Amino acid sequence: MDSRRQLRVANLLQEEFGKLLINELKPYLLGNFCTLTSVRVTSDLALARFNISIFKSEAKEPVIKNLKLHKNEIRKLLGNTMRHDLRKIPELEFYLDETLDYVENINNLLKDLNIKKENEE
Repeated sequence: MDSRRQLRVANLLQEEFGKLLINELKPYLLGNFCTLTSVRVTSDLALARFNISIFKSEAKEPVIKNLKLHKNEIRKLLGNTMRHDLRKIPELEFYLDETLDYVENINNLLKDLNIKKENEE
């Protein structure tokens, strides 16, 4: 279970990274629409794991690879905006969050099942 401090730092990172995602990180997203779904911070506050969801795109891995490639630049941007809130900006890791794709796939399967059921009646 995360401590109160971990949750506070994670929420702060999520808020600031979300702002950067809208304003300054567009070149790193390779023209895709991305959202930050969650942030997890380790107990020593040295590492932050960002889960990124990428909408309606087949090229999801290149976006994550590009974010990983430029993580030091992104960390510096976060440091500039959060220098009064945190002493040290944690190291950044980026992961692809495929939850929305999974939900969409299940919805499509349920729709197909309903269509087949209606056709049988």
